[in-house]
Amino acid sequence: MKLRGLSIWGDSIAKGVVFDEQRGRYAVCRDNCVSRLSRDAGVEVENFSVMGNTTEQGLRRMEGQPLKPGNLAVIEFGGNDCDLDWAAACEHPEVEQYGRVPLEAFGENLRAMVRRVRDGGMIPALVTPPPLVAQRYFDWVSRKLDKARILNYLGDVEHIYRWQERYALMIRRVAARENAMLLDVRDWFLSQARFTDLMCVDGIHPNARGHELLFERFSGLLQNA
Repeated sequence: MKLRGLSIWGDSIAKGVVFDEQRGRYAVCRDNCVSRLSRDAGVEVENFSVMGNTTEQGLRRMEGQPLKPGNLAVIEFGGNDCDLDWAAACEHPEVEQYGRVPLEAFGENLRAMVRRVRDGGMIPALVTPPPLVAQRYFDWVSRKLDKARILNYLGDVEHIYRWQERYALMIRRVAARENAMLLDVRDWFLSQARFTDLMCVDGIHPNARGHELLFERFSGLLQNA
């Protein structure tokens, strides 16, 4: 089947959101990966990504959109699904949390999305999240809270990284079981000598340099396709 274009469902990373330190707020990076694919690589792109979305919201959004046979359906979620309620962790560090979308439900949502786009004649491609920088992310989410109490919940700062890693592993498992394409963004970043230089101050969003890497890898894959 000839690849006709890209249809993307995801969260703020696929939307191209970065933290603008000069303005002190989140903003869409002008030269983000998806915008450059559309502008510089000549790829027809539909981007249905929304900042803050989980797989639950993404699945509902997908059900409301027409599918385009022959398009590569890029499915990029995980960062919000695995996120914890940090205020609750601060107030009740003794209460275990399971993420905004628990791991098994996350996997089921991904499987549902893969099957839906495939039934619509599209080519499913799952995307792993870039690795977060644990200390930066911890400092970010706890900046208005009691760091010591949150650390009491976590045990150690690197628990944040390990928690996110479980969701990345689930994405890989779903891709293997459903015979879907895997775009292993996590590995792309970890292969860089200083991947932390590619991440924003919040420790979870790729910065402009990170989007440059994403564009290089994605455009290469599309050329091969």
